[in-house]
Amino acid sequence: MPFDRRALSRRTALKGVATAGLAALASSLAGGPVRGQGADPPPPPGAPAPTYQLREIVDQGHVVFGRLSTEIASAIEYAYASRGEPTGYIVGEEASGAIIGGVRYGEGELRLKSGSVTRVFWQGPSLGFDIGADGSRLLILAYGISHPQQLFDVFAGPSGIAYAAGGLGVSFHKSDQGLTLAVIRAGVGLRIGINLGYLRFTPDPTWNPF
Repeated sequence: MPFDRRALSRRTALKGVATAGLAALASSLAGGPVRGQGADPPPPPGAPAPTYQLREIVDQGHVVFGRLSTEIASAIEYAYASRGEPTGYIVGEEASGAIIGGVRYGEGELRLKSGSVTRVFWQGPSLGFDIGADGSRLLILAYGISHPQQLFDVFAGPSGIAYAAGGLGVSFHKSDQGLTLAVIRAGVGLRIGINLGYLRFTPDPTWNPF
């Protein structure tokens, strides 16, 4: 994968969010343009996108979260029972901070069952009864996505936990196009309360959460 100085710089900054919180992030906000990104062609019209079996995602979850074997299996099974088999998934890292209002930033790889692998970034504001800062490993299950370009949208929904098992939590977010993400996070215990917000996915890193 080509060396991306912007992504490296953003990754370094993300590691400081968990200790600095919202105050440090607010001074760094600066908008950036969002550009399109090429990828493999989508499947033929009318052809269903291939999906991941439960065992494939559970195995990937063990790689992402390590020792949380029992918890990750339960969290993924809950997502499958709620939404079915995903057409793709994202493995990544996220940092966030909040004092009533907050922001979160993340980056990772979108992997589709068709074989496509795309570097992606996300960010978004939140507002609600929430305070604290955290850094998390994430496994995001993507439903209805057959081409990477479909991910570059806003996914709204409550980021309060729909399901919790040990140190993991599952929340669901949906785009205006009807695509759904099941976000499985570790480290949820470092944030308290519930908040409302959205995640905006982009092909390039940006500090602008809006």
